[in-house]
Amino acid sequence: MTGRPAPAVLPPSLRSGLGLIASLAALVVAVIGVLYAGHSEPGRVDRWIVDPTADSVRPPWRRVALATDFLGEPAGAAMLVGATAAGCLLLRRPRAAVLVVAGTGMTVGTTMLLKRLVERTIHGAGNLSYPSGHTAFLTALALVVALLATGPLGLGRTAGTSLVLAAALVSGAAMGWAQVALSAHYPTDVLGGWCTALAVVPATAWLVDRMADRLVDRTAHAGPRERR
Repeated sequence: MTGRPAPAVLPPSLRSGLGLIASLAALVVAVIGVLYAGHSEPGRVDRWIVDPTADSVRPPWRRVALATDFLGEPAGAAMLVGATAAGCLLLRRPRAAVLVVAGTGMTVGTTMLLKRLVERTIHGAGNLSYPSGHTAFLTALALVVALLATGPLGLGRTAGTSLVLAAALVSGAAMGWAQVALSAHYPTDVLGGWCTALAVVPATAWLVDRMADRLVDRTAHAGPRERR
């Protein structure tokens, strides 16, 4: 008796489109990293977007910014990932739960590595800023949830890709605004974090599918031999 195969976390119809987007995003991350490597001041683009000498956002918007920022802190991130993964398990989608943890974890890990490589700082030598880990995390989680929703919603290539990009844009914009408003990151740090998630999550989803499919194949081939 064989069960129904688990749905792919990276729908086949979206693979080519998201693969291209991921490649372009990785290029953007690399270019910005090279441009601002070792810098400790805002660049021309940063100054054009926001006045670095301006005061941080004030109440009531400051409370909104702080609440959004908390979602990217270790405690807030753990709660979001735990709740989302638990929801996937309740829906009997273990592969999706793996992607929730792996997708966000790989994205955050990549930002940590890039920060040490680029060594761009803000507010002092110890505050590595590029790319924004908070922005990368929330964007990654939104990307994962959107990817997992495309199958059940029966979305095709255009609608599915639009949903994934819209989720990334909304989540990235929200966290990016909070980081810039709180003077925690430069706008180009936020763009780098957003693009990091766009580059890492599709690749992680593809790897999760490949590993899960191989495990299923091995189990299927082992089953008949065991029955003999």
